[in-house]
Amino acid sequence: MALIRLDHVPETVQVCLPLYLIVPDPGQIKSLPINQRKVLYLLHGLSDDGSAWVRYSMIETIARDYGLVVVMPSVERSFYANLPNGQLFYTYLVEELPAYLEFLFGLAPRREDSLIAGLSMGGYGALKVGLNLPERFAAIASLSGLTSLEFLNLYPDDPRNEKFAHMFGSLDNLIGSPHDPLIWLQDAAQRNTTLPNLYIACGKQDDLYPLNQIFHAACQSMQIHHEFVTEDGKHDWYFWNKHIKQFLEFALGQFPTGEEG
Repeated sequence: MALIRLDHVPETVQVCLPLYLIVPDPGQIKSLPINQRKVLYLLHGLSDDGSAWVRYSMIETIARDYGLVVVMPSVERSFYANLPNGQLFYTYLVEELPAYLEFLFGLAPRREDSLIAGLSMGGYGALKVGLNLPERFAAIASLSGLTSLEFLNLYPDDPRNEKFAHMFGSLDNLIGSPHDPLIWLQDAAQRNTTLPNLYIACGKQDDLYPLNQIFHAACQSMQIHHEFVTEDGKHDWYFWNKHIKQFLEFALGQFPTGEEG
């Protein structure tokens, strides 16, 4: 597979951002053009950028075997939100970036060919995009994601809460607001549309595990079909490496044989 880094200045963000793409090599692209391939948007966590998945995971090997195009944007520490300072990271991700990729590469995948996944902050972002735009994605994965804002009640003195105040303003009304994953889930369930297949995974030794249990319970109460995977594991790349592969098996079928390794 070929790796592209594209430094660009989105109009919605007004700062240079690195964008990473995994695309077929010349020999591979002959069998299936890039604009006919399935596309995976893969979102990074709070302390990383779009390069993290390439640096720390097996995603290039997995993408080769599935024939995927992988899009790995960088959104700084924005939580995939439109920020009060005018940097519109959510709008960039759902509007400007897809249009830019269609213009550059002809990427305009059908719903059945579109997936979105992320880890930690990226899991929050994947749920935000996928549940708010269910007509655009066939499957969503949150790996060790921030799946509920109940952490504000569970961990009221956590110094990380200051980051949310910086991005979202007062924390008093954040739970139940348009920034709350449980609200996205509720709104998606009430729409007369087919929801993406949901894959939620979190290690039992992860600080975010209680939040994932809350999200799982909410899915059950709303009778939303989902795959909830828990096992021993921490908030680390050992867990995410394993579960990005399992998510793709969940979304696309059994891992292709003969190429793995």
